[in-house]
Amino acid sequence: MLRLLLLQVWASCLWLGHGEVVNSFASTCDQFFYQNMPAAKGLEPQNPAWICQTLNNQQFFATLYDKKERIPVYSAYIYQPGTGKRREEWMVEPQLIRDNLPKEMETEKTLRETYSVSQKAINDSQAVYQDYLKLKGLDRGHLNPVSHHDTQDGRDATFTLTNIVPQNTKLNSDAWNHYEQKTMPKKSKDCQTTYAIVGAVPGNSYIAGGRVNVPSHIWASACCKTKQNIVIAWGAIAENNQNKIQELTLGALEDKLAELYKRGPVSLFHEDCPRT
Repeated sequence: MLRLLLLQVWASCLWLGHGEVVNSFASTCDQFFYQNMPAAKGLEPQNPAWICQTLNNQQFFATLYDKKERIPVYSAYIYQPGTGKRREEWMVEPQLIRDNLPKEMETEKTLRETYSVSQKAINDSQAVYQDYLKLKGLDRGHLNPVSHHDTQDGRDATFTLTNIVPQNTKLNSDAWNHYEQKTMPKKSKDCQTTYAIVGAVPGNSYIAGGRVNVPSHIWASACCKTKQNIVIAWGAIAENNQNKIQELTLGALEDKLAELYKRGPVSLFHEDCPRT
């Protein structure tokens, strides 16, 4: 009996050490949240997946994924802006298919040809490249943007479809792009380390024949300690059919998200991050 128990514990440890779709961010991938405190449960969908987004054996950000709507609820990352090439191929999360597949994001082609995974199995588990073809008025919108990473691996890691939502083309290229490229640098200029959480609220319409939800809103938040050791925080939100962003306090954003998600109180960051 003791030997059997030890074997069970050993097997469990092996799974935990290699699985990147995890049970929560409470003790895994919590480095992407301020003070190692993940966002509270008020954002969790009915069928969630917690993904430690991994490429080349390195974790780059954390994504709470809605398996029913096939879009991320949010991606949490450390803001480290940089420039470099944009990846051409899109990737998916193998462990949304089954947990004995690689812990690192892979292309659909690699899963089919190297791991003998059927395209149907990939399609059933998450959004795929085919879903985002023939879009009208919508883009593949990054929650964790490529430009917020200063290494090529970090930039490449954002090109997973578990980090993507159907985003209004005008919003993505104009007002939201301005937030990512101008507002974030301005607000975080005195930060020691900036922790960002960017998300999407499910809407009432779909692409790809009802497979992938089109969000009603896109939102962003951040918290950091400044070089003067003062903690600051901020938020922003945009309707996904308008080219306009509303900047607001962290507390106001959390209240707004609680109303929109209708899943309970929302707390994005540690209590040290100011809400007003």
